[in-house]
Amino acid sequence: MKQELEKLCTEFIANRDTVKDTFRWENAAVYPICANLFCASGRLAEKDRLIQCRKVISEQTGLFSKFKGKLGPILSCLLALDDHPQERMALAIDYNHLLKQAFKDTEYLALIAFLLPRTGERSLMEERIARGKQLFRRMDKEHPVLTNQSDSVFAMTLAFSEKTDDALIEDLEACYQALKKYFSSSDAVQTVAQILAMAAGTPEEKTQRVIDLYDALQEAGVEYGRSSELAPLAALSLTDLPLQTLVDEIKEVDAFLKDQKSYGSVEKNQRALHAAMIVSDQYAVTGRVNSTVMANTLDILISKQRSLYFSLLVNTIQVAAEILGSTSKKETDNTENRSGEAPKGEPGSDENAD
Repeated sequence: MKQELEKLCTEFIANRDTVKDTFRWENAAVYPICANLFCASGRLAEKDRLIQCRKVISEQTGLFSKFKGKLGPILSCLLALDDHPQERMALAIDYNHLLKQAFKDTEYLALIAFLLPRTGERSLMEERIARGKQLFRRMDKEHPVLTNQSDSVFAMTLAFSEKTDDALIEDLEACYQALKKYFSSSDAVQTVAQILAMAAGTPEEKTQRVIDLYDALQEAGVEYGRSSELAPLAALSLTDLPLQTLVDEIKEVDAFLKDQKSYGSVEKNQRALHAAMIVSDQYAVTGRVNSTVMANTLDILISKQRSLYFSLLVNTIQVAAEILGSTSKKETDNTENRSGEAPKGEPGSDENAD
């Protein structure tokens, strides 16, 4: 194993343990994604700073704020990575107010508020949010049963693409249909299709690279999952590295994690997922992302750190969906109709949200 990759493995374990020691009794999925955030940023988690950032969230939001929900530790870590956490928190609250005018108020909006880029023009962000709302509605129209509130995050991500709305939806649908022939999980396939739709290249080229990477991992003896684990793999497939290089490194990291005492009870597919995340972290720092593949992808991604933000975005959204639970449209609509809340995808309100 390369020295830098081994160092990342060690730091991943250390960051995970620091976060776990700071935020106890949280969902088990929280700790590896938080470790991933720090590793991809080339930083080590510090307990005191995490506590300070949790305090920032507490002081600037209300008692029942979505910022204090199940994703609280992840949001604290995102704040800890910012040089000006107080300012970033204030901006996130402002973004959250804008988002609630377009989407149903959920914890996903709190996450989006942290992932949206800084911009000096509030009107520009309002335009992007309006576009995200329209894209979400079109996604819901294409797949009403599959689309749920977690897709609002990807809709907002797609809203920063240079592609037209029609081109995005057409690309998304083509990727979905191609991948559905190979992977049975419709939810996972839709998420992967959303990721690939952001990138340049034909749907055939993009989907085939994901399939080839998955198959190569299986042939190498890495038991990678076929469900929610596919999204991070799709993001990794957009790098400009040879597939064999990615496979070799994921296999090496998977073997490293297997020997760690703390991974004794972790399922093989989850361990392989963490290995893929660590490999992504390695290239996040160096920015190894294919400029051709990503040419029309997110403006949200700062040019010098495109792979960093792209990988973090995908990994964080997937873990958020796992923590919060993906609810089908039918289930969501039934619940909302009984409670008298706004329909899915429509603006919601919460007096104590911020």
